[in-house]
Amino acid sequence: MSTQQISIAHPEPVRFWRRPFRVVRENMRVYLILNAAAYGLALLGFAIGIIFPDLVAARAAGLEEDGTGELVRWLVNTPPLFALTILGVNLFRLSALTIVLPSLIVPFAGLAFFGYWSLTTGITLVPTSDTGWVALIPHSLTFLIELQAYVLFLLGAFLVGKYWLFPRTAGAENRRQGYLRGLRQLGLLALPALVLLIIGALWEAYSLRYLVHPLAQLLL
Repeated sequence: MSTQQISIAHPEPVRFWRRPFRVVRENMRVYLILNAAAYGLALLGFAIGIIFPDLVAARAAGLEEDGTGELVRWLVNTPPLFALTILGVNLFRLSALTIVLPSLIVPFAGLAFFGYWSLTTGITLVPTSDTGWVALIPHSLTFLIELQAYVLFLLGAFLVGKYWLFPRTAGAENRRQGYLRGLRQLGLLALPALVLLIIGALWEAYSLRYLVHPLAQLLL
């Protein structure tokens, strides 16, 4: 009698760099809703700024009063330092302090804070001069890249809140386990988000230094 060997195929483990994309695929509906909300609020703010130019002027005056405008004008001539500054602001003030940290204390709090930021930033982006409209051409790509990074952080913050309040959705036995599993998902999503923030910072710094002036001469 001949024996037949049966081999059991084990699924190949997902490579580490692919895990964040699996998280996105498993939560595609929420991911798309967060995209629509983030970009939609920014566009709404932009429309409000066009309709009410006094709001734009007030935001611009505020940036001048707190020294942001002067700092940007000084940094724009040194793209590497400008890119590093942009990355620091986007990573720590916006991603960490606005989205992640509040969500680790109060479920979903960072989503609300970011929604307000997105709306007011849309108002701030409205140009007040012809050169400003030209600068908006390369800066639009910057905004698309950086906002996508924030959406990944938003998804991670959402999953922390979801698994924290409803641990069974993560296959956890209690809220502590759900919270920790949400943190792991957030950590995975932070990896591609960081890459996008680095790309966005480099593009913003170098495009403002080397593209805006030639484009203005060409188009104006």
